[in-house]
Amino acid sequence: MTIIDTDWGLISYQEAWDKQKSLFQERLTAKAQGNNHLPDVLVSCEHHPVLTLGKSGQIDNLLVSEQILRQRGVEFFQIERGGDITYHGPGQLVMYPIFDLQHFCSTEAEAGSRRGIGLKEYIWRLEEAVILFLKDFGIEAERLDGATGVWLDAHSPRARKICAIGVKASRFVTMHGLAFNINTDLSYFRLINPCGFVDKGVTSLQQELGGQVQDMAACQARLREKFHQLFPING
Repeated sequence: MTIIDTDWGLISYQEAWDKQKSLFQERLTAKAQGNNHLPDVLVSCEHHPVLTLGKSGQIDNLLVSEQILRQRGVEFFQIERGGDITYHGPGQLVMYPIFDLQHFCSTEAEAGSRRGIGLKEYIWRLEEAVILFLKDFGIEAERLDGATGVWLDAHSPRARKICAIGVKASRFVTMHGLAFNINTDLSYFRLINPCGFVDKGVTSLQQELGGQVQDMAACQARLREKFHQLFPING
């Protein structure tokens, strides 16, 4: 069994959400019937401008009215992933792993003979994929306790998030994933308190590299490589 890579291109959030839910439900149904062998799928895409609010998010972190959103051409969805409010749009690399975590080799010493990985380790690996990606560009990224995602200068007044992460899992099957700012128009983040934070910023790979526009296809390929390194399939 291998991970199937698929690219949905520039796609509306609703369409991508529907397609995700279909893949997710297909795997849940198969597992309930004793079939644990459907392939894992790593989706990549970009979205038209949209704000999404996670199930534990606070609507107060949306700072503008619906009228202003319409004027800016920004959609809004309340969804079932973890995390608070975030923005998706062109120039942002979104990855949706539809993974069965029981398919993957665990590095947890306490796991013993248990097959697969837990949600905590899964999120750690999502973060690690982006951290390793950025290291290739000479950018030192890190984690911030209590704040899922990937940060630069995380423990300083200049802390800024470059990648947001929010997932849903059921019976070890995942959906949703990460949103990595590559050439993202960061002005849209002024519409919200990103991920619920009022004292931290956001950034992009383009901004960190002095405004140089990055090749999205090359970035997608590089990040996929990191995923395949970090998610080895069980025997």
